[in-house]
Formats: sequence, C-alpha cells, structure tokens
Amino acid sequence: MRNTLPVLCALGLLLGAGCRSTPAPPARDGSLRLFNGQNLDGWLSYLSAHGLQTQDVWSVQDGILVCKGEPMGYLYTTQTFQNFKLIVEWRWPADKKPGNSGILMRINGAPQKLPRCIECQLKSGSAGDLFGFHGMALEGPAERLHQIKGHALGGDFTALPRLATAENPPGEWNRAEITVQGGAITVFINGVKVNEAQGAEVVRGPIGFQSEGGEIHFRTIRIIPLSN
Repeated sequence: MRNTLPVLCALGLLLGAGCRSTPAPPARDGSLRLFNGQNLDGWLSYLSAHGLQTQDVWSVQDGILVCKGEPMGYLYTTQTFQNFKLIVEWRWPADKKPGNSGILMRINGAPQKLPRCIECQLKSGSAGDLFGFHGMALEGPAERLHQIKGHALGGDFTALPRLATAENPPGEWNRAEITVQGGAITVFINGVKVNEAQGAEVVRGPIGFQSEGGEIHFRTIRIIPLSN
C-alpha cells in the first residue's frame, strides 16, 4: 500500500500539532529521545472527533506525557523508522480504572481511528500482544496465531498473543523494549521476553501511541535506529 505520510502530516497541522521534526543529538548509546519531557515538538496527532486540538487529548505535565484516552486516535512522530530498538515507559494512574492503548509501529496508509500498522498492545492485562492491522503481515507459531477478517476498526488483521504477562500494577511504571529488525519483532516488558514474531511487513513509518479509552502516562520514549 502506498505510504501517505504527507497526508498524515498535513492532517496533523490542521488538528493543531506542530510539525517540528529537528531531532535531538543522539545519546552515547546511539538512541534518539523522541519525547523531550517539555512539549510535543516532533509529534502530530490524528483524532477521530472533529474540532478538537492535540492539546485537548495529549499534554505534558511535570515531564510526563499524559493521554486522556478519549476520543480515539493516536499521537505519532514526524520522523519515520523501519528498523529500530524502541524503549518506552508507561503507567496507568493508580486512582483511575486502567484502560486500553498501544504502541504503533511502521504506521502507513490513510489516517483512520486504527491505522495500518504493527501494534504492541498496552491494554491493561494484555501488554505485549502483537497485531498486524489492515493486512499488515505478521507471522508466528500456528498455535498462537489468529487471523481475523473484516473487523470494524482493524480490517483483516493478525493477532499474536503474548507468551507471558509481566505488567506492574496500576500506578507503577512499566518498561517495554521492542526490537524491530526486518521481519523479526521481539518484545520485552519489565525485563521479561513476552512475545516474538517473524514475517512482519517491512515498511518505513512513524511511531505512534493510541488514545483508546482510559488515561495513560508515558515518560521515557527513546529509539535506537538499526541498519537495514
């Protein structure tokens, strides 16, 4: 499918997000800090409700990226990546019911509530499940692989449930380390290997985070680009 990143960028501008994409200098380990802890420079958004601005859903509070969870949509980077190691820390607030979200990778195609991408699930109780939405190829052991047809949001998609559960309770921070190299994807959560996939579709695209019901917080968001 033809990548429509210019359309995504233009849409983000209409919705009030800046399109600054000047990257920060790499750290000593080669990683790039995607979230600077101060503002949303380098990020755009797609929101399913008309008339709302990015700041109506996504905000930075005391160095933490806060997503209200409604309406459905996603925040995504102005930079694009194909092969990488991604480090993300997130938590569900202790005083609220945990909800649903996800890390979106290799986003491509037309903007929509749930874009064409590979997702690492962050839904409370299911963190580490992998999905390939709208025909995005994803392979794994037959006993864990599920093919779903005609889903209202995900279209024809592939689901690969996690091997283990390693989430911390709401209120505590979690750490995901996801390596995407060619068709191979490996997911560690809190130091535990929770999923592994092969045959993932190789395409360059933004990294994104879902707004999908329930307030969620992010802090560390770093990426180490890998060679092709």
